[in-house]
Amino acid sequence: MANNCPPAPINKKEYITDVGSILVKDFGKKKFYSPEEVKQASKKSTHTTTREIDWHCWAMSIFSSHTDFDAYHKITGEICNYTLMKTEMLNSLTPGSLNNLLALSNEEIDASWLDLGDLFDGFLEGVGDLIGGIFDSL
Repeated sequence: MANNCPPAPINKKEYITDVGSILVKDFGKKKFYSPEEVKQASKKSTHTTTREIDWHCWAMSIFSSHTDFDAYHKITGEICNYTLMKTEMLNSLTPGSLNNLLALSNEEIDASWLDLGDLFDGFLEGVGDLIGGIFDSL
């Protein structure tokens, strides 16, 4: 029986920042992290509103490759859409929010995990997949 992923976390920006910092601290800086690494970091995150809901899939849409994301969900049976989830999470990083995030001092936040080129490459990959899917269905 397939299950849907839970709704997105309310504090997306804070959640992305926290999980990203934990990933770098625990696993070093990487282009992508395995779903298991992301899940571990998500469980350590302090920016979740409740412990009854596990938002690790949302973090995976940002920090794992599309292939790993899909493979993980095939095994778990959860129905989650990488492209839509990544888009929703990245939309929380509006230009104003992103500038505020980058303006914080090193003491306030470790943003070393935030490689905008990698984030937007994955975002563009997801958009390409979405557009390709539309043309495939025509």
